[in-house]
Amino acid sequence: MVADGIYYALAFAAGGGFVSYMTKPVFGVPLFVLAAFCLYFFRDPEREIPSGPVAVSPADGKVVSIARLNGTEKRISIFLNIFDVHVNRAPVAGTVSSVVYQPGRFLVASREEASTVNEMNTITVEGEGTRIVFKQIAGLIARRVVCWKRPGDKVALGERIGLIKFGSRMDVIFGPEWDITARVGERVAAGSSIIARRHDA
Repeated sequence: MVADGIYYALAFAAGGGFVSYMTKPVFGVPLFVLAAFCLYFFRDPEREIPSGPVAVSPADGKVVSIARLNGTEKRISIFLNIFDVHVNRAPVAGTVSSVVYQPGRFLVASREEASTVNEMNTITVEGEGTRIVFKQIAGLIARRVVCWKRPGDKVALGERIGLIKFGSRMDVIFGPEWDITARVGERVAAGSSIIARRHDA
């Protein structure tokens, strides 16, 4: 459980208790339901991390796009709905070389334009001869992207690196040394689903 979920749940539960006390118990029910949903939304299950020259999904969700960029780079886009786990994980092991925050719009995250114009954190991890860029992208409902890592931090494969609150998108950009194994329409789990393999390792 991410601590944020406890704080939200306590706030909604307190509001539900106050409304129930001041009016009728039935009027506090929606706030208690929201408190329960926050506990569910901010869950943080353990994952079995694979081994080998692989990249894992940084987010739970559905692969909505696989695109080629600039001739050599490939991008996988993963859409998270409000029922997915929203804790993000490192797709590869290495050192965080940059974390860049971009303010922006809040378009529906499944739209192509969201990759460039929405609010986002762009995180770069380098190590073992490769460089992976991935983006935490806010959506229509998501209004905050959170990265817990800073430049210079070392991350392990599948390590927790951040959180996107309430529906969002994650883009992962791979260089030519990677073969994409994910497929459009596939459901993936952060930290455990393999989405690419190194062909030069």
